Amino acid sequence: MKLGEKIKEARKNVGLTQAELAERLCVSRQAVTKWESGQGIPDVENLRMLAGVLDVSIDFLLDEGEDFNKAVIKEQIELSDYKKEGKLRSKQEAVVYEKYSSCEIIPLLAKKKSTKSQKIVSELLGWVFDAPFGTDQMYHMFGEMDHAYFLVEDGEKQIFVIVTKEFIESRVLPKKIIDNKFEIGEYQFTKARYRVEK
Repeated sequence: MKLGEKIKEARKNVGLTQAELAERLCVSRQAVTKWESGQGIPDVENLRMLAGVLDVSIDFLLDEGEDFNKAVIKEQIELSDYKKEGKLRSKQEAVVYEKYSSCEIIPLLAKKKSTKSQKIVSELLGWVFDAPFGTDQMYHMFGEMDHAYFLVEDGEKQIFVIVTKEFIESRVLPKKIIDNKFEIGEYQFTKARYRVEK
């Protein structure tokens, strides 16, 4: 799928008209029309803003081999309504188990990719404090603690699931993930060794 088609479908998926998208990006409606028809290409700054407004990654927009996933489901939840019981280790596991109890649910350990400057600071601090592993993990210990990530095996398809305090989002993956470690957007994921069960 081409960039223009992805912009158009993603715009429709979030319920915006061309004019509304243009207003949010501070560009003309004609610019959005040109992008969607393939007669123009957004610059880097507009591409970054598009990804934010349309709730997709820049990688998704630029990768022509990846189809837009129409099977994205985002449902509102109240995390405090769920209970950690039985073998469930968290309320987030209770949420995903309630929705996908007939599937294999694999918890994912997430780490945001470090920027070049973070890696340099990590190595320097690691050297100063004699930490053999560096300190880049410090950048990722906070801020995403209320997000939980899961890979759901549902027959032939895999579903990438994010659970927060406010919603559960499920997205069917275009390609099956076989490796224990993989990347989606700006995150690196590692499959946990256990499965979610009650």
